[in-house]
Amino acid sequence: METLGIEWIVFLSIWAFITMGYDKRQAKRKKSRVSEKNLWLLAIFGGGIGAYFGMQVFRHKTLHTTFRVGFLMLALMDVVIILYLAGLRMPVVTQLF
Repeated sequence: METLGIEWIVFLSIWAFITMGYDKRQAKRKKSRVSEKNLWLLAIFGGGIGAYFGMQVFRHKTLHTTFRVGFLMLALMDVVIILYLAGLRMPVVTQLF
């Protein structure tokens, strides 16, 4: 079960990263874009790491404070979940679960 959770986060992170790159390319070409709602959904449901790194690599949505802070917080939360699922027990996280 733990492996499935980690795989889910990795899958959605890759998907979010690619989606951020695609949306940036579409923005440059002035073509149909990915909605901000879909970017947030990818990040919220486990793709926070990929969304944050995609934002940094493609320099996309970096002027939006909500994206900078929100994607960073979601990425950190995903890292904590991965560490927890991998067996690393931190006192603060153990108390939460």
